[in-house]
Amino acid sequence: MKGQRLYMASTVLVVGAAMSVISCSSMDDPSDRVLGRSWEMGNGTVTTYADLTDDGTPSAIGVLYSANALDGLSTAYSDQHHCFDRDANGTVDRAKECLATHETVMPIPDAVAAREDIPFKWVLFNWNPVGHIPPGVYDVPHFDIHFYIESIANTFALQDGSCGPEFIRCDQFELARKPLPGNYMQTDFQNVDAVAPAMGNHLIDLTGPEFAGEQWERSFIFGIYDGKVTFYEEMLTRAHLLSQPNACNPIKSPPAVGLSGFYPTQSCIRYDSATGEYTVSIEEFVYRKASAPELVANPAAD
Repeated sequence: MKGQRLYMASTVLVVGAAMSVISCSSMDDPSDRVLGRSWEMGNGTVTTYADLTDDGTPSAIGVLYSANALDGLSTAYSDQHHCFDRDANGTVDRAKECLATHETVMPIPDAVAAREDIPFKWVLFNWNPVGHIPPGVYDVPHFDIHFYIESIANTFALQDGSCGPEFIRCDQFELARKPLPGNYMQTDFQNVDAVAPAMGNHLIDLTGPEFAGEQWERSFIFGIYDGKVTFYEEMLTRAHLLSQPNACNPIKSPPAVGLSGFYPTQSCIRYDSATGEYTVSIEEFVYRKASAPELVANPAAD
């Protein structure tokens, strides 16, 4: 990926949804769309955006791929931003001891990010040319699109180290595995120790079809660190985007949230045949008031 890595300080319903797919007839009206910055990717660009309602609240926050962005993507194993001497031999083999990802930090448009009632402030966009753990499931070329609540500064304070399958600093590995309060997480999502530097822990929906023998195309993930939700993530294969999807999936929302604001209830992936563009977005926002944490932890996140 040619996208530049941006470091900056933080600028910073409960829906008992079934897993059925909701058909989306077309992309949102671009006349209500506010674009953020663009980054070069493949033979095109990737851009953050927000679709706004008449009162300025978002109907969608997402990432837009230009028509040629899926062609000419980097095939290099890693961008070498996160490397660690995993075999403790005194040297770092950059061909083998780096996270297999290419990352770009992408602020979302100020019209959304500046609002106190919108928890989501920026996107961590990852292109994974060889995929990642677990083998046989997610080890295919795909994108990780993290919509972050936690600040950029705090997220990138999570450092490379020697613990866990993705090699994070050991004290931070333990904090990332700290269970959420039981009312802050939907119980299908479980801790599988997928803790990565400059990201945090990833809680996985083990009821997903990829764990029942089906070919993986996309998944929704919740990110956590130190007992709180830090990001929402759509993870999807390049092949799925190239199939030109036009669908939304309900987000399995938790019973409660720890921070008041507008939260999405759908995750959508669309192809626009008129422009050749693709979008990946979180949508159908509802306002949720913060609830006090329950004392009993969610056992699925242990």
